[in-house]
Amino acid sequence: MEIVEKTLTFILAGGTGSRLFPLTSDRAKPAVPFGGIYRIIDFTLSNCLHSGLRRILILTQYKSHSLQKHVRDGWAIFNPEINEFITTVPAQMRIGEGWYAGTADAINQNRFLLERSDADFVLILAGDHIYRMDYARMLEEHVRRNLDVTVGTVPVPVSEGRSFGVLETDDQNRIRRFYEKSGELHPMRGDPTQALASMGIYIFNRKFLLSILDKSSKVSPPWNDFGKDILPSIVATNSVGAYRFGGMADRIIQDGYWRDVGSLDAYYEANMDLLKPMPPLNLYQKDWPIRTYHGQYPPARNVASPTGEPVSGTNTLLSGGDLIVGARISHSILGPDVWVEDGAVIEDSILFSGVRVKAGAQLKRCIIEKGVVIPSNEKIGWDLEKDKKNYAVSENGVVVVPIGSRCERNLEERVEWKN
Repeated sequence: MEIVEKTLTFILAGGTGSRLFPLTSDRAKPAVPFGGIYRIIDFTLSNCLHSGLRRILILTQYKSHSLQKHVRDGWAIFNPEINEFITTVPAQMRIGEGWYAGTADAINQNRFLLERSDADFVLILAGDHIYRMDYARMLEEHVRRNLDVTVGTVPVPVSEGRSFGVLETDDQNRIRRFYEKSGELHPMRGDPTQALASMGIYIFNRKFLLSILDKSSKVSPPWNDFGKDILPSIVATNSVGAYRFGGMADRIIQDGYWRDVGSLDAYYEANMDLLKPMPPLNLYQKDWPIRTYHGQYPPARNVASPTGEPVSGTNTLLSGGDLIVGARISHSILGPDVWVEDGAVIEDSILFSGVRVKAGAQLKRCIIEKGVVIPSNEKIGWDLEKDKKNYAVSENGVVVVPIGSRCERNLEERVEWKN
């Protein structure tokens, strides 16, 4: 039996994603749209699919309706009759009276799923990162090295290490110290310019994980988080190894792209990466496609305006149902069913599904939420001080127009879309 068939996968998808607000005001972070047609969680789920993993539990909590609907509509692809499944598991307070207090607590509150499983290994993933990875190779390495725990790692600039769990390894690639967002610089051995960051990907031997969860509930305060509590506590006494992302031969040609899109600026830049002349993440790779749910939309169409004004569009991702009439669009990403009218200008922006941009409106470095109507001749993104009075503006000057916004020029032209 292959190792993947002996593996139970948990995807942690219950976080609030507060740094992505207002994009997370009505949905969980893994359900935030990305790249026009996808949701963030599609990348993790696609990795599972291509890695041969067929038993997947998605732990949800915060504003989970949109995420559950997306998984139901786009990911009901396995056959439960042969013990294959992708199942969302809402927080249920099965242990105690509190919601999930951390990554380890989320697993512990669902330990009954571990106890009744016949799996030998448990793969724990985050549902909010953008990357391609063959988890089967990591599982094979875990078994070959006879480890209790394997942690997926990726080098990041040392200055960014403060935002991640950072670890130190020995010559055998065993983890000797683990620092969870310590605020201090911890450079990699042999490379002072980089830090070795945890990807939030863990493989545990199932019986070992159950024993650790038993122990975590008996200490005070309890060990609620893998990065903050459990890993720093066990690296000195157990065999905990590091697996370097992209460091081994793989079934795919890894591009080495991994992004934590936890902030508005990181999310915006990751989307803009898709528009580079040679995108660091290739969405057109046919042997490792990213799966998602596709609505029933007509083909995208560019149309000259009634006055004969031609459409001007450069380096833009369009989606099904988009209708562009006599507008100028450059370096932007449009979700499904976006309509842009005569004379509108859109630059360096991301428009979610159902957006309507009326004639003469201008958008620059904006993220426009689902279903928002931008009135005629509205101008957003050119005067950030003015925009801050009406919208959220990121540290790097990206303007976010949230669901239900009352745009300045035409307050009655407003629709509210949820999900």
